[in-house]
Amino acid sequence: MIARRILSTATFIIVVTAAALGQSDSTKRQCINLPRAVPDLPFSDGVLVGNTLYLSDRIGLDPQSGKVPTDVNDELHNLLDGLTNVLKEAQMTMDDFVYVQVFCADLSLYGKFNAAYRAYFAKDFPARAFIGSGPLLFGGHFEIQNIAVK
Repeated sequence: MIARRILSTATFIIVVTAAALGQSDSTKRQCINLPRAVPDLPFSDGVLVGNTLYLSDRIGLDPQSGKVPTDVNDELHNLLDGLTNVLKEAQMTMDDFVYVQVFCADLSLYGKFNAAYRAYFAKDFPARAFIGSGPLLFGGHFEIQNIAVK
């Protein structure tokens, strides 16, 4: 009877420990925060949960001034370089994106966006939505949100 209780207790401890270890690996959250020109914003640049990285919406602010550049190409490169930097912190690349959602204040910029965007990928592109929007924060032309999986 005592041996059965010891075995039962040991089995329980092993099962609970294994479940806790497995759960902590897949649900552990790591917040990624890069230095910002606009401080004290109430969100993280990304949250890594298991092998999935959820990125906050991002616009193409100049990292030094915190303003949208007057040149749309500079804005696009700020935006895409910013995504690359968040991914790098999670040991990922643009090729790890599985879903991208782009909001654009001026749909006539679709071609310019695609030309810049295409250059940031080495292989297949992720699924993507390109959505016309109204005005965006800080007067940006593009706002983008993403999910990456390693």
